[in-house]
Amino acid sequence: MDPGIRSPLIDLFRRGEAARDVRLLAARGALAPREIDQLALLLILCDDSDPEIAGAANATLDNLPIEPLRAFLARAEVPREMRDFFAARGGILPAAAASGNGDQAAPAEDDEEDAEEDPQVLASLPIVERMKLAMKGTRSQRAQLIRDSNKLVAAAVLSSPKLTETEVEAFAKMANLSEEVLRAISINRTWMKNYGVVAGLTRNPKTPPGISMQLVQRLNEKDLKMLTTDRNVPEAVRLAARKFLRKGPKEV
Repeated sequence: MDPGIRSPLIDLFRRGEAARDVRLLAARGALAPREIDQLALLLILCDDSDPEIAGAANATLDNLPIEPLRAFLARAEVPREMRDFFAARGGILPAAAASGNGDQAAPAEDDEEDAEEDPQVLASLPIVERMKLAMKGTRSQRAQLIRDSNKLVAAAVLSSPKLTETEVEAFAKMANLSEEVLRAISINRTWMKNYGVVAGLTRNPKTPPGISMQLVQRLNEKDLKMLTTDRNVPEAVRLAARKFLRKGPKEV
């Protein structure tokens, strides 16, 4: 079932790459902090090949209170696929007017300043706990968990409602991230409107060359010149930078 919304975490569930214990937690409604993300996961999991997971997801859906659900479905951000699902499932239609104008848990910019945590402590936590911290935790926790060896944890960081563009720009410059994380950043249209993210990905030696070479043409003259002599990036990217430098870069 396509829930009609995209995020790095939801895409992993759609591809069937989430571990069983994580899928079961999501099927019970206890993973994503935002209502729209949690509902999207339930829609995906109600058809899961594991009967216990599919049963848990359907039971969670059956137990949703009708009127709050109708009010939620009336919100502008809810996709047509999600509305169609509930209309077909139980004739549940959006309320005439939405109550509220946003999800419950989305304090974006007011992360409390937290002390640096020992990365070994975070790494020792079960994957489900790391995912919860990735989506609901603090800025410093996200900075550590984006480097987690488990791709579900890193995807949870990129799907956090608390994540800021400043953090994404910092991630784009980190050479110790997986290619999958950098690729996920590169396909997010909102983040790619930020020049700092574009420049960071282009100069990052871990960014797949196919992505870097497409981004070269968006760099300003100063960054193109730096790229032509950067021995950390692939030769093909340096050559592309020289080519566009000869043409003359666009003003940014």
